[in-house]
Amino acid sequence: MNFPEQQTSSVLLTFPVNSFKTKEIGEPVEFSLKTKNLGTKINYVIHRAYITQRYNQRHGSANTLTRAEVRGGGRKPWRQKGTGRARAGSNRSPLWRGGGVSFGPKSKVYLNKINRKEWRLALRSLLVQKHKDITILEDIGSAYQDNKTNTFIQNFAKFGIKFNQKTLIIIDSEIKALQKITKNIKTIKVLPANRLNIKEVIYSKQLFITKDSLKLIQETYNG
Repeated sequence: MNFPEQQTSSVLLTFPVNSFKTKEIGEPVEFSLKTKNLGTKINYVIHRAYITQRYNQRHGSANTLTRAEVRGGGRKPWRQKGTGRARAGSNRSPLWRGGGVSFGPKSKVYLNKINRKEWRLALRSLLVQKHKDITILEDIGSAYQDNKTNTFIQNFAKFGIKFNQKTLIIIDSEIKALQKITKNIKTIKVLPANRLNIKEVIYSKQLFITKDSLKLIQETYNG
């Protein structure tokens, strides 16, 4: 779908920064995202990006074997003439029990395309719409120093944060220790800032973004 040319504008969001070390809310930080003045049409762009991701994640599971793929059948069951039986060249013919399938279903590759600029616009617009659900964290490493899931939960509880709903934690780089700790919490998903996807952002009711990730998100998706 082609939209009329719209002027690109930047939305400047301001968030307070939560610190685990001081257990206080620090100075606010600014977060700038480019959007377009499309009104309600921007929801169509977000929906299109979401449907494209879901479609591309499909995997065809139906798969039947043809007579060339099924095992066995290399030897002719009986000689061509003189037995009184019908001619047969293989016991893996589609006419035989245990034979191959003629014109049966095969695994399908599901693939749909969306322009990179359109996908990035959808992600930026979605983050702007969910700005009330975003919380900025300064030193998330302090929340899992002893590598215990219970301590991680208690550190977030000091800010009144509970993980009773779908939560997305966005970090600047992959941290194996953090992913290991949160693996026991079914409601938490951890993603690097340069590998965000529409589905996880839509499903999340709480979004925690590290302070170092803000600049990476602006550089990666504002282009």
